[in-house]
Amino acid sequence: MRDQIEAFLASLREEKGYSNNTIVAYRNDLGQFADYLSNGAAILGWAQVGNEHLDGYVGNLRNEHQYASATVARKVAAAKSFFRYLVTQGTIRQDPSANLDSPKVRKYLPTAISESEVERLLRAPARVESMRGQRDCALLELLYATGMRVSEVVALDVCDVDLATGAVHCATKSGKHRERLIPIYRRAEEALRAYLSKGRALLLKGEDEPALFLNHRGKRLTRQGLWLIIKRYVEEAGIEAAVTPHTLRHSFATHLLHGGADVREVQGLLGHANISTTQVYTHLNQDRLREVYDDSHPMAE
Repeated sequence: MRDQIEAFLASLREEKGYSNNTIVAYRNDLGQFADYLSNGAAILGWAQVGNEHLDGYVGNLRNEHQYASATVARKVAAAKSFFRYLVTQGTIRQDPSANLDSPKVRKYLPTAISESEVERLLRAPARVESMRGQRDCALLELLYATGMRVSEVVALDVCDVDLATGAVHCATKSGKHRERLIPIYRRAEEALRAYLSKGRALLLKGEDEPALFLNHRGKRLTRQGLWLIIKRYVEEAGIEAAVTPHTLRHSFATHLLHGGADVREVQGLLGHANISTTQVYTHLNQDRLREVYDDSHPMAE
């Protein structure tokens, strides 16, 4: 059973270009599913799996593990994708998960901070006169300038930054072979230039390290390290709103829409495959639309 899981994961990586993080998540979810079937239901092959086993698995996730609905939905989606793959490969004749419903997941609107709060956050590293201050200034400016995901920012190499044209080459979640080019504003460009000419050289421990953003050991900055940096400056800037590593991405999208950008243009900058993913930000602009309406419509008082 494990061999079929690994073959499925290989197809996701090689044929669909899924990222390593996604592959790891699928492996964990399907491994847990296989453990349940072999230990709890005495199943020895995928062809033996029926509706009752799937119902039992979902019940186990909810009742024994007490997973949140979003987690259960993700694990169910992994199982359904896997069974569709097994059908296409001829390993099984019928998909036992075809009629399995995924749990309803409550959709949360992304949160953004105000433009003035963003400005305070971006200015905070300037008070740190060191190589880390230069790095952090460039890091925060780039996050807000591009709306890139945290995982995309820490994956950047020096060669991905084109200061001559004022743009960054960003790989999508699906890998380096699918890329988008994101322009950056002048202040972010200047912060990157200062970091590359001074701060990064002082952080660098080995000439063969390609990563753009380095930690104190001269290695590629991790997502966890980036989150600690953001958390530190949020506190120093006195921002009381809840800020996560994705907040600058959400703020980037929200502020662009406030400024009049088209939702499809924002979709391209964010790297969303579906416009519906980007449209969630339009819900955040209802107050702004009301304000514009009241100020602009001739019959509004």
